[in-house]
This record gives sequence, structure tokens and C-alpha cells, in this order.
Amino acid sequence: MMPNRAIGDLRVSAVGMGAMTLTQVPDADVERGVRAVHAAVDAGITLFDTADSYGPTGEMGVNECALIEALRRHPDALERVVIATKGGHTRGPAATWWVDGSPGHLAAAARASAQRLGLDALPLYQHHRPDVRVPFEESMGAMRQLVDEGVVMRVGVSNVDVAQLDIARRVLGDALVSVQNEYSVQERSSEPVLRRCEELGLAFLAWGPLGGMRAAKELGGTAASAGVVAERHGVSPQRVVLAWLLSLSPILIPIPGASRAQSVRDSAASVDLALDDDDLRLLGTGLRGVGQ
Repeated sequence: MMPNRAIGDLRVSAVGMGAMTLTQVPDADVERGVRAVHAAVDAGITLFDTADSYGPTGEMGVNECALIEALRRHPDALERVVIATKGGHTRGPAATWWVDGSPGHLAAAARASAQRLGLDALPLYQHHRPDVRVPFEESMGAMRQLVDEGVVMRVGVSNVDVAQLDIARRVLGDALVSVQNEYSVQERSSEPVLRRCEELGLAFLAWGPLGGMRAAKELGGTAASAGVVAERHGVSPQRVVLAWLLSLSPILIPIPGASRAQSVRDSAASVDLALDDDDLRLLGTGLRGVGQ
């Protein structure tokens, strides 16, 4: 049985699923994505992360629609899972990324996401990225208003530093339950944010925990110690890295992306991989690989 971790008053699977890869490329195999989502549900994964801006085109809501359709095709899935989505990014010409943290945009985006997902209120709505043109406190005030109006039940912030996290906490109070920042073999600059989340009792959702779609495939080579530990246990380097992330903190929930059922099952199995002190020492000191 998949162990649980807390996001505010919610209990979700210790490993989530990032849905971005379901629609990341224009020729994405829809049915393969459906099978991946169903494999996640069957493996006990109950946290699914999406965003209104996940492409692959300039159209908004593509990924949300793909995820909810896949979940609807699995018996009882919608009664068992938590869908976390994000707003604050937009897509420009040629599917380029833009940022809009204005209160008006966030209010409209949250309502549009709720409608696409068929939810009366979003269980976890995350501010996707700070907008340098909008004071962060104003963006957080808009998120607070969405909670007050019943559009959003809980709030998360993403891609923030410690100072921004503290602003969010001050404005949102107990409505703030999580932070979603990148944390992986290659990228550990959010360590101070992770530790601040521990102090505040917030969940830390690690996006890109395998280093991104391309890097994940070569993980045993780019992270030499992960390959060594993987060979020792007879498992994949990806499973080793996820198990290592889970060991870093009881509040950390990795959300690896996947578009294949096999990858989802391997990620879910990381909760059962017991790393000993030698493994953790090797991973902690040499995870980036020789000479890096």
C-alpha cells in the first residue's frame, strides 16, 4: 500500500504524478497517456499535478482536459485522487511561455480551471510563478480572495524563494499548504526553501525530480552514484533517486512526470526501496557524478 504524506489537511500518496508529459509534444500518444494515468491510480498514486498552461500549443487547458478525461475513464478514480493545478502562466505566439500574476488573470484562470476539471472548488490551486511586473503580495492577495470566495480550497506557491514564501505565508495564513519548486539530482538550490517549509509545516512538491524528460533517461550516467546504488539493489537509477528524495524530508513529495505505464509503476515502487546508510552517504556526497 502506498504510504501517505500531508498537504495541509489532505493525505496524499508519498509520490505523485506530474501530468505535463502527457501533452508535452504535439504528437503525444493519447491512449498511452491514459494507460499511464490508470497505472498511477492502480499503483496507489493519489496526487496528480497539472497546469492550465501545459501545452504543447498556445491553447490553454490542454493538459487539464487530457488528465481529467483519463481519470474519468478509470472506475472510481475521481473519488480517490487530488488534482492540483496551477495558474499564472500564459502561452504566447508559437507556444512561448509568458507570466501573468495580475489579480484579474488569476481570478479568471482559477475559474476556468475549475470548469475544465468539473470541480465546484479546486482542492489545491498553485500560483505558477512570480511575475516581476506585479508585486508578489498582490498576487497572493488574489489567491486569498479565491479562497474566501470558495473557488479554491487550498493554495500552493511554485518557483519561489524563501522571501517570497514568507510573503505568501503572511498573506494567506493557513490557506497556504504547499510549495512546488524544482528539486533534483542536478538542481538543489531550493534546499533553503525546503527547510523553511519544514519550519512552517508546509508540503514541498518537488517538480522535475528526475532532472526533466531528457535527463531522466540518462540518469545512471549523469549521476554516477545513482547508477552504483541502482546496480547494488537491482533497480533503476530513477527509482533510486526518488527513494533518496523521499529520505530527505517527511514533507517532500516528488512528482515525476511520465507518459508510459511502466515508468509510473517504477516511480511508485520507490516507496518500497530501502536505502541503507552506505547508500545514503554515497548518494549524498556523489549524486551529481564524478567531476561535477
